[in-house]
Amino acid sequence: MLATLLENSAIYIGSSEITHKRYFYDSIQKSDKLIGIVGARGVGKTTYILDYLSRLSLPIHKKLYMSVDNIMLANTTLLDTAKEFSSKGGEVLVIDEIHKYKNFQIELKQIHDMLNLQVIFSGSSAIELEHSTADLSRRAVLYKVQGMSYREFLEFKLDVSLESYTIEEILVHHSDIAFAIKKKLNPLEFWEEYLKSGYYPFYFNDTTRYPIKLNATINTAIETDIPSLFKIKYENIVNLKKLVTLICSSEPFTLNIKELSSKIGIDRDTLYQYIAYLDRGKIFNVIRSKSKGDNIFTKPEKIYLNNPNLNYHYCNEAPIGSIRETIFATLLKTLHTLEIPKKGDFLIDSKYLFEIGGKNKSFNQIKDIPNSYIVADNVEIGFGNKIPLWVFGFLY
Repeated sequence: MLATLLENSAIYIGSSEITHKRYFYDSIQKSDKLIGIVGARGVGKTTYILDYLSRLSLPIHKKLYMSVDNIMLANTTLLDTAKEFSSKGGEVLVIDEIHKYKNFQIELKQIHDMLNLQVIFSGSSAIELEHSTADLSRRAVLYKVQGMSYREFLEFKLDVSLESYTIEEILVHHSDIAFAIKKKLNPLEFWEEYLKSGYYPFYFNDTTRYPIKLNATINTAIETDIPSLFKIKYENIVNLKKLVTLICSSEPFTLNIKELSSKIGIDRDTLYQYIAYLDRGKIFNVIRSKSKGDNIFTKPEKIYLNNPNLNYHYCNEAPIGSIRETIFATLLKTLHTLEIPKKGDFLIDSKYLFEIGGKNKSFNQIKDIPNSYIVADNVEIGFGNKIPLWVFGFLY
């Protein structure tokens, strides 16, 4: 069996080809013995690990890529496969789709402790190693991968090299940053395309079939990935899809838990669980009040879809206010903490207050509040405390 796995692995590794590095490629410490790469389905985890293996200067029989849904693994265990691979001189084992394997935490711990192998695993963003009974969190270095930023999208599309900026740099120097970027490209020219289709890297594989691939990707996340990690019966998966559609068509500030549970036909506690599942699976982006903590059985302040590509795909008509807030939350939550304040739309890192709107948005709602900013859509270059929305696409 190992010979066949190695043969298949060589085919996968040989077919790996990338034109641009994603933002996280150079941040992964490749010397660690146990590395986890988690994120939403479709954000490029498998592409990264195959590229890593293709560039690794080891003989092909010393590096093995396998996905746990390979039918050949049905009658064996990850541990036994790893033992055999190690005994034949294997050095680097990559395990894809780890969340589909029952009790993967226990076997990963055993592989780490017993064998002289580097192990890289990838899986759903819904994985929580922190609560693992095998105490895997002390052994594994976990990297959480997001979809493409606007900066990355432009690099892929235009074959250019662009810098990223910290939030502090953007707040202070956004006019200079926008001027510098505008010398290379017209930033608003591709903004709508990014919002509609640019979050998942596979857009550039076949732009015409992107809606079909996106639908398949989200369906797999809901129908396979989430049920593999949480106790949800197959017949109830349709309720998850109903919930996605209902949230998509709602304004973030009109969240009505009673109405949602009634429309879906489930009780309130089940609804809260489903919201938590979809949040962990990166279908939702749930923002809770800091005072309420992380208890899933409390009403979230706001629920967004994970990124605006989903809004355009799942809504007949996506409200522009929701699109703007969704992309801001998506880009900021990658690196910062988000809260919903009493005034304004978002409080970032408990310090910076933002109000999101169109190019004519005024400061009336947040005037006289320290560290407050207007984030304006359809603006190329901002001045003072009015910042173009697209500039936050350069945070990573």
